[in-house]
Amino acid sequence: MPNLPDVVLWSIPAFVLLTVVEMISVRLHPDEDAAGYEAKDAATSVGMGLGSLAFDFLWKIPIVAVYTAVHELTPLRVPVLWWTVPLMLLAQDFFYYWSHRGHHVIRILWACHVVHHSSRRFNLTTALRQPWTSLTVWPFYVPLVAAGVHPAALAFCSSANLVYQFWIHTERIDRMPHWFEYVFNTPSHHRVHHASQGGYLDRNFGGILIVWDRLFGSFVAETVRPVYGLTKNINTFNPIKVATHEYVAIVKDVRAAAGWRERAGRVFRGPGWQPTPAPAPEAAEETVVV
Repeated sequence: MPNLPDVVLWSIPAFVLLTVVEMISVRLHPDEDAAGYEAKDAATSVGMGLGSLAFDFLWKIPIVAVYTAVHELTPLRVPVLWWTVPLMLLAQDFFYYWSHRGHHVIRILWACHVVHHSSRRFNLTTALRQPWTSLTVWPFYVPLVAAGVHPAALAFCSSANLVYQFWIHTERIDRMPHWFEYVFNTPSHHRVHHASQGGYLDRNFGGILIVWDRLFGSFVAETVRPVYGLTKNINTFNPIKVATHEYVAIVKDVRAAAGWRERAGRVFRGPGWQPTPAPAPEAAEETVVV
């Protein structure tokens, strides 16, 4: 297995430089309608990003063990060559789409991903607002490992996908050329993804490519200015609360549930799921005496 570079580590200087450039741009050319920057919000996003690095290191231990076991059991092998790496990136992006979509429509998975949507701002620091419970992501990539992709190659592709998505967290770029907007994920597409308006909810899940959303019916173009954040914002900059608030809400809902069916729904249905209310008992018919 060839040594593959740590894409995230090598990209850190670019992250810092681009964030500083964006901050200066916002200061010199403010847009009254843009969400812009807020010091506490940006600090929370950076803190969440640093925390995710530490927690991801812990989660990698069991995940790598599972992936290694699967890779050893499968007879298939995908070599790391100049022409196979783009194919692995394409496949990883495809499975990323379904992982991302799943983390929006299944509440226990949303409890992990909601962290990334918890800011009411949209700037390059928002890209750093990453969850601390990313252990829920690994099952979506088991098919790749079973197909012969080495776990290290998968880690490289996942890191490249994450690095690509850094630059699309900005309001300073309006539109890219039409051909680029049609194929790739862009700031315009990703602003829609981070919006809390009804027509924009649960749309544009792509990582590098937006064609998956066009193929599977989840694409929406940006038409009106997005309002960022959650449908029910959490009003806190405390990193621990940001990381755990949805898990706490799930526990409360499960405790208050009327039965096991509702408990399962509170965990495995969508984030906004509500049980169907019981029909009101029909009023007893009055007996008319003639």
